[in-house]
Amino acid sequence: MDQRRTLHSCLIATASQTPALASVVAVIAGLADAAPEIAELVATAPIRGITGEAVGTNTDGDSQKEIDIAADRIIRQTLVSLPVAAVVSEELEAPELLSSSADLCIAIDPLDGSANLENNVSVGTIFSIRKKGKDALSSFFEPGTMQVAAGFFVYGPQTTLVLALDGKVDIYTLDWHANEFVLTTASVRVPADTPEFAINASNRRHWMGPVRAYIDDCLAGQGGESGKDYNMRWIGSLVAESLRILMRGGVFLYPSDARPGYREGRLRLLYEAHPMALVMEWAGGAATTGRHRILDLSTRALHQRVPLIMGSARGVRAVDAVHESVEPMFESDAPLFARRGLFR
Repeated sequence: MDQRRTLHSCLIATASQTPALASVVAVIAGLADAAPEIAELVATAPIRGITGEAVGTNTDGDSQKEIDIAADRIIRQTLVSLPVAAVVSEELEAPELLSSSADLCIAIDPLDGSANLENNVSVGTIFSIRKKGKDALSSFFEPGTMQVAAGFFVYGPQTTLVLALDGKVDIYTLDWHANEFVLTTASVRVPADTPEFAINASNRRHWMGPVRAYIDDCLAGQGGESGKDYNMRWIGSLVAESLRILMRGGVFLYPSDARPGYREGRLRLLYEAHPMALVMEWAGGAATTGRHRILDLSTRALHQRVPLIMGSARGVRAVDAVHESVEPMFESDAPLFARRGLFR
């Protein structure tokens, strides 16, 4: 007899044990039903003539691809039949109101990392679920602590669901033959001491002082303040980076920098940073801007950008410490800018 625990069985158990999460469970089940369709879209898009070429721009000026729009359509068609009051999508200028009687509001990035598709790099779908407040629209402007669940799908060598629900994080893998997600890693915990960091080092000349200081010290290896030799990783796909952090540990940095359009970071708070922060914290990690906890932040605008530093709690605290001790402006190329150490 097959003793595997499926997503379906786990969701039924959660709804039975915690009836208040019944509608949340229904939404997660619906998103899981849509994920194989998006995974197949990603896998076969070139054959079907669906391109990764830009066909316009979204509300924030980023290029919008045909495949982004197709993934967004799949997700929003799925949400129509679920207990969702409103949805905010990266591909929409304003929230879409669905059901006034529903009690949940959803924020989604339908196809994160689509710019990497031409290189066959893993991409995914990110989602954030929160209870509707006094009205649907105002719910999206509450801090990330108001999320009741979050997660992301990764469309790569395997199709994977990382799910933060009921205070813990589980990882499920799609069994294509059975057409169901199977629990493969339960109660994930971010490894605490992995000496790895992920950042786009080509932007070093644009970084502010604290980020330069932290990375320079990591690169100094055993001769630096940390006394460790670090590995660098950079995939350029948020969902892939996040899954790697959960499995391997380390720290991921997508900071603000001096370039126009990057001074408040580049990732979206509502449907990228908030859900990833919930996943990291419920897995024992942390997520900050370098100065503020991500989950404490409230959205001022639906597509607001924010810096994101996430990973092991100890690693993120080290980045926060240097933000407190190093001036934010460019000062010099000296690793610690003559300030106190990073890892003390």
